[in-house]
Amino acid sequence: MSRKVVLAYSGGLDTSIIIPWLKENFGCEVIAMVADLGQGEELKPIREKALTSGACRVYIEDVREEFLTDYVFPTLRAGAVYEGGYLLGSSMARPLIAKKLVEVAHREGAEAVAHGATGKGNDQVRFEVSVKALDPDLRVIAPWRLWNIRSREDAVAYAAARAIPVPVTPERPYSMDRNLWHLSHEGGDLEDPGNEAPRGLYLLTVPPEEAPGEPAYVTLHFEGGTPVGLEDLRPDPLTLMERLNALGGKHGIGIVDMVENRLVGMKSRGVYETPGGTVLFCALRELERLTLDRATLHFKEIVALKYAELVYDGLWFSPLREALDAFVASISRTVTGRVRLRLYKGNLSPAGVWSPYSLYLKDLATFGRDEMYDQRDAGGFINLFGLPLKVQAMVRKDEGAKMKSRGNGRD
Repeated sequence: MSRKVVLAYSGGLDTSIIIPWLKENFGCEVIAMVADLGQGEELKPIREKALTSGACRVYIEDVREEFLTDYVFPTLRAGAVYEGGYLLGSSMARPLIAKKLVEVAHREGAEAVAHGATGKGNDQVRFEVSVKALDPDLRVIAPWRLWNIRSREDAVAYAAARAIPVPVTPERPYSMDRNLWHLSHEGGDLEDPGNEAPRGLYLLTVPPEEAPGEPAYVTLHFEGGTPVGLEDLRPDPLTLMERLNALGGKHGIGIVDMVENRLVGMKSRGVYETPGGTVLFCALRELERLTLDRATLHFKEIVALKYAELVYDGLWFSPLREALDAFVASISRTVTGRVRLRLYKGNLSPAGVWSPYSLYLKDLATFGRDEMYDQRDAGGFINLFGLPLKVQAMVRKDEGAKMKSRGNGRD
């Protein structure tokens, strides 16, 4: 066994008890690696907590901008949404965390990395497949598949026996994952899909019915499918995301409550808050409708489904995901312009879209008089477009006549 193990540490219940468990069972030094993905206040006590729990060293890697520019924005550009609702907030973060795990392992000369994902979830796949893609020689330790702890209650008891404080209370028994893109909630009373999410669950988003009674408007600017501006400003990606999260959250935007199909074969229920991400996704979709031709737009919808599946399944570093990225980058060159949206009590609606690459020509689309389109041309198009259906109908009619004739002959 390696003398050093680098643990993907979050400060939550699972990773808090993994530090002493690794030391007790493997006799190794445990190095905690924390990825700052925008958790905010959660990170303030994390270094001291990791050291108190038994870590010999703590790395806090600020990957917020890398997360947005290299993972979030490409996924946004692809239009990737898993099963029609989940905007992949946790899924996008896992390959980046794995990348930093590998980097710290190399820096420390460690031969193993560890994570706190359970044996029932998707994250174990995402972490381990990513590590294999980046360094196939690193060993991966997954305590949830090895230890005798079988429930969150067992984990809380293990922590209490070692005087390790954990962020789980009877009032908030949820497993949460927060970053710049979203906040997810699982577990507790949410495990019954018949239970409505409690009113006090949301931390980023105001329930729509409690949002302001007056709508708000926001204008977003995109270049090549990437968000670059907000109103008349060009903020850095972090500032852009933080402002959109605040605005979307205030108006109840981006709450998704869904039962999804996990990669490992079971269904699970998750409640997601993605206020700023939902605003960006809606805006980009409107701009694409204006700037992409019909065939490209429809094919991109197929690509988006596959891209979402790859990200959800932990295949970020796969050749196919990289190839799909190249396709999306190519067709997004004209997805440039600005979009105005109306936000009102959980709803988003377009309030104007402009682009120098717009394929919308008013002179063609108008119901008024125009000199560009000869409506008589449509007749020939319809004849050719409908020719296969006409031929089928002719064949059926002919067959029917023959059958009727044969029937009359028997009489």
